[in-house]
Amino acid sequence: MYYLKINGTKVKAPKEMTVLIQDIDAKATRDATGLLHRDRVATKRKITASWAPLTIQECKEILDAVQPQFFKCEYLDPMDGTINTRTFYVGDRTAPVLSFNNETQEHTWNGLQFDLIEQ
Repeated sequence: MYYLKINGTKVKAPKEMTVLIQDIDAKATRDATGLLHRDRVATKRKITASWAPLTIQECKEILDAVQPQFFKCEYLDPMDGTINTRTFYVGDRTAPVLSFNNETQEHTWNGLQFDLIEQ
């Protein structure tokens, strides 16, 4: 079974996860003939993860894990073909409300979504 570990916490597996492999260029220019010259300085990952409806506790656990400025994330990397650990930070976090039940005080989140960007 697939898992995602964020900041040492094994969180509920995302409903959907996309790993973007991006080149980071210090400088990229084209010459007079249109030929591209680039100075690639690194290749980094950006993970977009989204979860299906979550309980209050599940949502809190995931958000607590991404709270630090930088953290380790263990995930399946498509380029390496293995479970990999890298250092990430989190982008904006979105958690739409699915339902409020004032009588039972039970609340449910309609999921959670954010990007993890490699340091």
